[in-house]
Amino acid sequence: MNTKVTMKDIAEKLGVSSVTISKALNDKDGVSEELKEKIKRVADEMGYRYNTMAKSMKEGLSYNIGVIVSERFIGDDVQSFYLNFFSKISKCLESFNYYGILHNLSYEDEKNLILPRIYNENRVDGIIILGQLKSDYIDLLKNIDIPIVFLDFYDSHMEVDTIMKEDYDGAYEITNYLINNGHKKIAFVGNIYSTSSIQDRFLGYCKALLENRIELDFNYFVNDRNEDGKYIDFQLPKDLPTAFVCNNDQVAYHLINFLQKSGFHIPEDFSVVGFDNDIYAQISNPKLTTVEVDMDTMARTATKILVDRIKKSRKSVNRIQVPGKIIVRDSVKDISTDEKEEVKELLV
Repeated sequence: MNTKVTMKDIAEKLGVSSVTISKALNDKDGVSEELKEKIKRVADEMGYRYNTMAKSMKEGLSYNIGVIVSERFIGDDVQSFYLNFFSKISKCLESFNYYGILHNLSYEDEKNLILPRIYNENRVDGIIILGQLKSDYIDLLKNIDIPIVFLDFYDSHMEVDTIMKEDYDGAYEITNYLINNGHKKIAFVGNIYSTSSIQDRFLGYCKALLENRIELDFNYFVNDRNEDGKYIDFQLPKDLPTAFVCNNDQVAYHLINFLQKSGFHIPEDFSVVGFDNDIYAQISNPKLTTVEVDMDTMARTATKILVDRIKKSRKSVNRIQVPGKIIVRDSVKDISTDEKEEVKELLV
């Protein structure tokens, strides 16, 4: 017969007071973050059951967080980058005794400026906007009366907490990686008017080219999606580049498949790099060199800031950038040695 675990049981196991256990489990001040995490971990291991319903009624909170993602970022793709992101957010929310509710914002609701039911029915205490929404919808969010955090995009016209990956620096570094491997004819793949993330990656790509005295060629800007965010067929330039910087791994995966079906080989004929280090980087053939996004840190930071906002313990607006790192795999060929051989032949 299972015995109900109490706060006193946890306190005796850890050698602290029941007051400390109560503060930790209810995310109150007076206990260090390290001790809070330890207490919550031990409580879970001991099978402590949180009385969320009673707590909710007492404090007037739902203990739910809405996570809104535009349909164009998910669609029918079960391997979506943002679905993986939501999974990590949900796990982080659990550490604060919160639950995440995913709302897939439809094309029609985004276009017609319709707020989700989870907000209208007061089912959430705060909202995380995951991935960029259209500017008109962002304007609508200015009237929201609960805390909001933007995750993986920013908007300069709205003062709101924002957690971003270092898109500019990541694209700059991976473009330099191609240049260091002898590539000078490098294309960028992505609709630069689609999201702030793609724009920042494009600017990082441009910065790397300009620093290396490589002239920008507008023929090397390859579109990947229409205004609604739906992927379109690739239209390659007549003067083919030697390498492609793709705005994300999914696009890189589809580009590699497109090139292979056209009779080319990767990386023998073209080098291809991506951004995110998601599932598409792993299933690509060859496996994709890319920029890894620290989704765990981003999710943890976003949830902590939002919960602090709900508790009214945070005043200043934050814009935080989380760095990534290059993951080198098999989709890039070093052609600098080819150039050296050509020079030797010319000198002979």
